[in-house]
Amino acid sequence: SRQWYLKFNENISTFGFKENTVDRCIYLKVSRSNFIVFVLYVDDILLATNYLGLLHDTKRYISKNFEMKDMGEA
Repeated sequence: SRQWYLKFNENISTFGFKENTVDRCIYLKVSRSNFIVFVLYVDDILLATNYLGLLHDTKRYISKNFEMKDMGEA
């Protein structure tokens, strides 16, 4: 599980997400006035954003690099 996390962290950081220094399972990406928050819990991900385009770009990126199922809205 540690190796998966290291691979995931490197991959998502490459896409522009910054890891939270207090809780290392929370990531943030800011693009001008738009943002997306990425919460990782074991192998589940919760995304929250103010711009749907950023959400779709992030989902597309993650699905290219990891096996993923989109479970819809939380």
